[in-house]
Amino acid sequence: MKRVMLKDIKLGEVNHVAGFVESIRNKKAMCFIVLRDVSGKLQLTIEKANHPEMEETLAKITVDSVIEAEGKILASEYVKLNGMEMYPDTITIDSIAEPSPIVAPKGQETNIDLRLDYRWIDLRTEKNTLMFKCQSCFIARCREFLVQRDFIEIHSPKLIGAESESGAGVFKVDYFDRNAYLAQSPQFYKQMAMASGFERIFECGPVFRAEKFASRKHATEFTGFDLEFSYIESFHDVMHVEEEMLTYALEGVKEKYGDEVKRVFGIDIVVPTLPFPVMDLHDVYDELEARYGYKVPEEEKGDLTTEGERLVQKLSLDKFGHEFLFITGYSKECRAFYHMRDEKGVPCGYDLIWKGCEITTGAQREHRYEILKAQAEEKGLHDDVQFYLDFFKYGCPPHGGFGIGVDRITMIMFNLGIKDAMFIFRGPDRLNP
Repeated sequence: MKRVMLKDIKLGEVNHVAGFVESIRNKKAMCFIVLRDVSGKLQLTIEKANHPEMEETLAKITVDSVIEAEGKILASEYVKLNGMEMYPDTITIDSIAEPSPIVAPKGQETNIDLRLDYRWIDLRTEKNTLMFKCQSCFIARCREFLVQRDFIEIHSPKLIGAESESGAGVFKVDYFDRNAYLAQSPQFYKQMAMASGFERIFECGPVFRAEKFASRKHATEFTGFDLEFSYIESFHDVMHVEEEMLTYALEGVKEKYGDEVKRVFGIDIVVPTLPFPVMDLHDVYDELEARYGYKVPEEEKGDLTTEGERLVQKLSLDKFGHEFLFITGYSKECRAFYHMRDEKGVPCGYDLIWKGCEITTGAQREHRYEILKAQAEEKGLHDDVQFYLDFFKYGCPPHGGFGIGVDRITMIMFNLGIKDAMFIFRGPDRLNP
């Protein structure tokens, strides 16, 4: 008989199921097993008097063992788990599990680094399964939103021949007889696609940052979701696409998993209203000082400080009743050389803050070769980015875009640290598993 997912079992019929043993109570006359697969849980009830041939098998089963069972599914008012249970006619052991090395004493939480050492075991929870289902749904909805608007998905190279952007925070690798580098972002290739006439593109793929941050939101490798599109009039067009895409994606997550997230995590998936509020960085600092007494030196007001970013969560909720806030007006010293600048020299871009954490830097890009070349030279980067500058010698439309970190989105959605929000975390001190 073909295996049936637990969410698809048929009441009153014989089903073949398989999964991990979440718990087992092996009593003298009865044995109760809670079976778990990626779709749900089911109680197996074995009356030993009716199945003496199962005694030896039941004695071998441990928590986290993988088993298969076949039997009839019956309703039961005494079973709290979905009000049904299986009375198996056969049970087969696929794999016997040793005691878990990451089980903490009752009332205590296992150290995060120990859990990461055994991440494949740590992931075997209802919370983690649900979290990655939501992440998958979020990305699928972003893709759907963009494909409906004629965006093309590309896959840019992660091995590059020159240090990208400033050259800081780049991983250098041996590439046959010369050096190569792991891409910090697909930024240059996104813009190459604009010069190629693709007009609207997006990409979801790995990003590498050789930065020794030890914070709750940084990783040396993560998944980025980036897009770029042509013929924009200003960076406000980019902001509009982002706010619409994020709202569409969160609507999908809430619709499909909102009730389950509330039950398992005790939190609500909040679908933001449109449009998102927008503030100039200098106005943000004025408000933070007036409302909360937070003051920064004048020379630091060209960028958003870590504490300022954290306080923006409260500001956005207090002022706008909104979890998201676009912030514009950053100084050119704090922005990449490829950001277009207005007549006052202010970069035409923004950061998007969600729940006090930056999730996006977006901008209109400088597409005019001579101006872009001058801005690269101003930052001391001309030689490092010559291959990139070549993209703009032969015609390129005005364009802009942004990138979001998939893992950071997941982290913020579920109020976690980055180590818990990633499938496998990579940091300065972690390369395994």
